Amino acid sequence: MRWNLRLTAANKGIWKASELQRNLAEHGLVISAGKMSGLWSGQPVSLKLEDLDVICVVLGCEIGDLLIPEPGKVSRPGQKETERVAVGSGTTASAVVPKRRDGRSLPPE
Repeated sequence: MRWNLRLTAANKGIWKASELQRNLAEHGLVISAGKMSGLWSGQPVSLKLEDLDVICVVLGCEIGDLLIPEPGKVSRPGQKETERVAVGSGTTASAVVPKRRDGRSLPPE
């Protein structure tokens, strides 16, 4: 999934994270500056479904506007990275190198 909050907010005329943060607080969702920064500029690690509801209400959007499926990134057991085909493009996707979330390198294969 690709997180699309910033573009969705911009389409609704919200250009700053602080503005969205204030609007969310007015609807009962108080988010710390750090978490708001992560939501605005990156991919959230976790997000409550109730929070998604509030974000959708504030932005007047659907969940599909915020979360864009990327099925081409899903591999099956035994499938090589280069065998995956990007959905709708008809071309082979480039190899994806897995990375750990904590920034450490993976062990050699």
